[in-house]
Amino acid sequence: MTGPPVPFREIVLKVHSRCDLACDHCYVYEHADQSWRTRPKTISDQVIQRTAQRLAEHAGTHALPSVSVILHGGEPLLAGPARLRRVCEEFGSALSGVAELDLRIHTNGLQLSPRYLDLFDEFDVKVGISLDGDRAANDRHRRFADGRSSHPLVLKAVELLGQDAYRHLNLGLLCTIDIANDPRAVLDALTGLEPPLIDFLLPHATWDDPPPRPDGSPTAYADWLLAIFDRWQEQGRPVPVRLFSSVLSTLGGGPSLTESLGLAPTDLVVVETDGQLEQVDSLKSAYEGAAATGFDVFTHSFDQVAAHPGVRARQLGLSGVNQDCRSCPVVRSCGGGLYTHRYHSSNGFDNPSVYCADLEALVRGIEERTASALVSPALAGPAGAAAEQHELTRTLLAGLHALLGGRAGGPWLRAWEAASALEASDAGAAGLDHVLAHPYARSWLQETVEGLHADEKRAVAEASVLTSYVAAATLLAGLTDPVPVSYRGGRLYLPTLGELTLGGTGDHGTVLVRGEGDGFVVERGSGEELRVDPAEPDGGPWRPVRRLAVAGPPGWAVDDLDPYRDCHAAPAAARLDRDAFHAFGEAVARAWARIEAVAPAVAEAMAATVTTLTPLTGGSRAERPRGLGALGVRVDAEGDEQAADLVRAHRRSELRALCDVTDLYAADGDWEYLSPWDGRAVPFSRLLAQTHERVGVGLFDPEFPAGVQEALDLLEGAPESTVHGKRLLDVLRKELSGAQGASRNNCLRTIFDQEGK
Repeated sequence: MTGPPVPFREIVLKVHSRCDLACDHCYVYEHADQSWRTRPKTISDQVIQRTAQRLAEHAGTHALPSVSVILHGGEPLLAGPARLRRVCEEFGSALSGVAELDLRIHTNGLQLSPRYLDLFDEFDVKVGISLDGDRAANDRHRRFADGRSSHPLVLKAVELLGQDAYRHLNLGLLCTIDIANDPRAVLDALTGLEPPLIDFLLPHATWDDPPPRPDGSPTAYADWLLAIFDRWQEQGRPVPVRLFSSVLSTLGGGPSLTESLGLAPTDLVVVETDGQLEQVDSLKSAYEGAAATGFDVFTHSFDQVAAHPGVRARQLGLSGVNQDCRSCPVVRSCGGGLYTHRYHSSNGFDNPSVYCADLEALVRGIEERTASALVSPALAGPAGAAAEQHELTRTLLAGLHALLGGRAGGPWLRAWEAASALEASDAGAAGLDHVLAHPYARSWLQETVEGLHADEKRAVAEASVLTSYVAAATLLAGLTDPVPVSYRGGRLYLPTLGELTLGGTGDHGTVLVRGEGDGFVVERGSGEELRVDPAEPDGGPWRPVRRLAVAGPPGWAVDDLDPYRDCHAAPAAARLDRDAFHAFGEAVARAWARIEAVAPAVAEAMAATVTTLTPLTGGSRAERPRGLGALGVRVDAEGDEQAADLVRAHRRSELRALCDVTDLYAADGDWEYLSPWDGRAVPFSRLLAQTHERVGVGLFDPEFPAGVQEALDLLEGAPESTVHGKRLLDVLRKELSGAQGASRNNCLRTIFDQEGK
């Protein structure tokens, strides 16, 4: 087993080992392990004290910011208020100044009263209650030993917990599934109580003792849960349902939200009433002693338990699941199922879950019902992609402002206030939107944010570039307010407009920039004023950002000035002189004509998103972040080579922009695939990038996409792909098969139309 053990962030503390109900589906009393019979009924002072010390020691060793202690049983309320108070006081004292303490209790609710809830309010103990639905559903299993119904008393407890004085303590309801119950009636009964959360649990079962399937259906539990899901959707999702939230999270590339699903390592340990340290309680369903470690709080640390082979086996993520599960497309969502549910006496836990077919059907069913709603707007075409990119840039700007916390001083604060003032008018807001949409605004922001963690002094200086963005936005808005702008290296760069030489490379300072007529004025500290006509050609101190003047390309800017443009796969070229610029424009125009003639779908996509070309020299380097719309283009390329370069750069830019704003895949690197093009084992991200590029260039060059069908087959069967990634793969399929008649945007619209029917 590789890697250090995962520290425990959650302990289940058994404060009482008996129960006042006789639920026939309880894993503690009714399943294989009967160790409860030898346990003390109530936890002792010594066990409480030593467990609290062990947890504080563990939290301090691993610098854990918070730990959770779940009071459990049996029925924990049978321990009584005095014993529970002792637990709260002991743990609160031990963890004080070490880690934040999250106290919880899971109860059947029968003993719940204001006396308990006042105690829980004092120590901020959150309360979860078990309830299996309406009376008919609940009484199928949750009865007293004499057969009496527990339902009225549980409802009374839920009502009490819902009162204003105690509502803040309410964790929600836990429901164990029984497919004999009416799923819609169960959900209606639970949501009608308005809990903050509902958690549905599959009944514990193994391959030796499988769950009941009255009609023999291998997906009976999935069918039941999907009926719940459909009803939940009809109700407008009034209450979060942890099981559904977890599946939706993993489908979108996020983490699992429950131990019963997903590949996250376990971080939980159980402390019995006698101080014995055990693995997760559900293992008691497998066989006698399955949860035992042989350790106790008096002689063993939590670190020793974390290194126990049984605990480590549940911390292995993908490598800890059955071989068949590792290659299953839904394994990121189901995680191979709860560890206990994999058990068979012949080979232990090296099996798929006994609920395998149910879990796959559940994940796929939820995906089919929600994919169109989950998918990122960035996949809905150029407008959606641009909006998402713009939102990301503004989020980065706001994040930089928060990170600086005033460290950038007056220039930043004045520029921030000026930017806020621009937002107050339509023209000002449009000007600010324009400059922030400049692809290299992202490069500046990303570099500055990252720099704050490495070289704070330099990063604070980089932050002053905001002044130039505000000045450019003010000029574009046609406003005449003077804006203080910082400059360095003797050059004043105004994004999307151009660059003004103010001195030598060692000169730096602040000037005032204000609009005047069709140009602007730059006022230096000495009172000297420089008047600039933005339309003025090269030759003087002002050098404008030029646009391609030749026929063909749709008004692209050629930015060979921006100080943050050197972020492409090859070094950025220096400013092109007049002849070089003309030759570059002619070469791009010929390449563009070729793209329009051979691959109009590619041309349409490029025209919709590309705004800026940056000339590049030879060589190669790692690319760095930038916004959507900038392509790096070699100045020495010609003809078909230039056309292919443009398309290739666009496809890379397009995929990078999607990855900026949405998760196309998750758990990248956990699996590898043989590339159809070079036979090397590559992760999902690399294979996707290769395929995305080749489909696009293949629309221009039919010989290029050889192997794409094979790659798409691999990608579509891969567990890493999220709903967003699957949507992109749909688009790639349609591009590949319909390149002659449908544009990329039409492909996207077709998919969305189909989802809406």
